[in-house]
Amino acid sequence: MDPPRNQTLARVVASAELSYEAIAKGVQAVANASGNSAIRTSKSNVSYWVGGKEPNPDTARYLCEFLSRKVGRPLTLLDLGFNSPGAHSGEANLGLTVEDDPVETLGRIGRADIERRDFLTRAAYSVAAAALPLGVAGEAQARTAHALAGGVAGAAEVAAVRDMVAMFTAIDERHGGQHGRSTVVQYLTDDVRRLCQARFETDDLRKEMFSAAGSLAYLAGWKAYDASEHGLAQRYYLQAFNLARSAENRADQAYVLRILAHHGMDNGRPEHVLGLANAALELSRGVDPATESLFVICRARALAESGQQAEARREAERARELALRGETAEMMGWATMWGTPKATVDSHTAKIYARLGDYAAAEVHHAGARKRYASTEHQRIAALSAAAEGGAQLKQGQIEAACATWDKALDTMTGIRSSRTVKSVRAMRADLAPFRTRGARSALELDERARTWLRQAV
Repeated sequence: MDPPRNQTLARVVASAELSYEAIAKGVQAVANASGNSAIRTSKSNVSYWVGGKEPNPDTARYLCEFLSRKVGRPLTLLDLGFNSPGAHSGEANLGLTVEDDPVETLGRIGRADIERRDFLTRAAYSVAAAALPLGVAGEAQARTAHALAGGVAGAAEVAAVRDMVAMFTAIDERHGGQHGRSTVVQYLTDDVRRLCQARFETDDLRKEMFSAAGSLAYLAGWKAYDASEHGLAQRYYLQAFNLARSAENRADQAYVLRILAHHGMDNGRPEHVLGLANAALELSRGVDPATESLFVICRARALAESGQQAEARREAERARELALRGETAEMMGWATMWGTPKATVDSHTAKIYARLGDYAAAEVHHAGARKRYASTEHQRIAALSAAAEGGAQLKQGQIEAACATWDKALDTMTGIRSSRTVKSVRAMRADLAPFRTRGARSALELDERARTWLRQAV
């Protein structure tokens, strides 16, 4: 007997005002953006789902995210009329909140991450969740930590966590996000979670521990992002924000809002990025010029994404002036761990100009970022800056220059384990394809080297 028609899903599909073919293509796009290229959908599949047959769990979650974007409100699997066990478990929405206890939530996320649970590692970037921090950003009152048993934690324990975060971050920046990833998650969900649940000598020390834990959750999110697991990265970032609220630390909150804005832009989802960038800038008021430049350049990039070109250029110039005027030694909070502000401003300014189609200016700023990062421990971003610089050169028809720059990028990528470097090398090969067919020697030689690099890296 055929299952009964899914009237609930049929109503949502009707409200989205999309054809079955458009929905199928949309689900496919969300799956591909989530790194799950194995998903295949067609208008016949959508017809089957409306007819009462349920898709597999991964496909159901991608359908849910796609329809949420189209109807303009967050939907759950139950809202689509699905009755599989996964629809009732709540797993699909784990971490997509800034209201639950962040320590407990991170413990659950971390365990699922270590176990490589598909509902997280293949999760889609949630547009609805991106807006969650905007409703609570800057709240002065944090929730009281749960009453906890065990020993008393003090300044030494806070310092130990901060030292570990600094060490893990340095390894990440030099060798890529996949080095030590499971160790970071295990440390977060075991030792640090227990420290956050300890009793503290003072309330200020409790806040400092939550701030340190938040910086580690941020790093776990960054590592997931570097593996192109964007739904998982978003959950870690949201819990880092949640911990920053618990620590009542405005600078930490601002820094997470900033990365959430960049994360939305990097995912091609601009819906909330300007709001996030504006909220981050507002929370950061009073910081030193070098730190402020990071928030101003984030807003500049968000303005470019929203089509406000003139203001984007003005803000980018303001960020450059702040970075030049500031001193790295004055920087505050988590911002101190991620490279010089001058290099960061150069990198994002290049992305702004590329977005605006000014590839000559993008090339200049990518080169500036590459040179500034080259003399530091930030090997991955130096390599990615070189790769982007070569791409800007190719856009201008400079094939020989692009190949020479990409050759340097491949040199720098040696020993780095990162999904982003793999994607950039694949993009190189795709861009070189027209020149290979014409027999351009520089393109043929570089493509062979890139092909060899990929074979060894993947």
